[in-house]
Amino acid sequence: MHGPLGRAVDRLLLSFFRVKMAERLGEPSKDEVRISDSSLPVDDFDGIISLTSSMNALYNNRTKVQEASQDVLSSLFPRFILDRYPSWFARPFPVFSARMCAAATTVGGTWLMGECEVNDVEIDGVLARGQGVHVKRCRFLDESNCASICVNSCKVPTERFFADEMGLALTMTPDYETGECQFAFGKPPTEEELLQSKETQCLQRCPSRGGLRKWHDGSEEEAPIWIKELEALTKETPSPSLEDRGTCALMED
Repeated sequence: MHGPLGRAVDRLLLSFFRVKMAERLGEPSKDEVRISDSSLPVDDFDGIISLTSSMNALYNNRTKVQEASQDVLSSLFPRFILDRYPSWFARPFPVFSARMCAAATTVGGTWLMGECEVNDVEIDGVLARGQGVHVKRCRFLDESNCASICVNSCKVPTERFFADEMGLALTMTPDYETGECQFAFGKPPTEEELLQSKETQCLQRCPSRGGLRKWHDGSEEEAPIWIKELEALTKETPSPSLEDRGTCALMED
């Protein structure tokens, strides 16, 4: 799977994104440890998952994870674009900006999200043409298998990035049953939606439960490399049974 720009460009974008993540995690505050980049190839998607999971394990606080993820997103864009986009495009041409961002997300984000397409969405009871992006099965969610990573490392920071830096509202609605995700540019997330995302239950297929880094079902299946890296960062904690699954600890402040 690759986007409209081709496999080579997608690999370049993946590598750039991973470098920026490693840079953010490589600049700890005085009370944090340093996380080095994974030993996986720089254009390997597992490296993105490894770094994201390490970030969740390091901060173990949803607010800090969201702030760090938003910092990474901001670092991907030249400052002059972020400084001018709200006043030049988002505020004077909100519909055009929403459609442009939807198209750009589809063209430049396939490597991260998987197959996706621009679609129409309903905003305040009105059909907004070309202001949505339908992700058919999110690669990031599929590979991480973690609701807290989806919410804290993707949904909330991405919504805030567009609102704070681009001057454009965005609501992302993941479906944890199907792996789909619906973007709606020009639609601000409601308080109810934010509350629902915080109360998302730990996924049955999730390899970790908040701060816990063990397989739920205790299977002997070989854990991915990023799970092993997490175990090196966290204390040994008994794994909960499937019946005891609840909201991820990383959904709490």
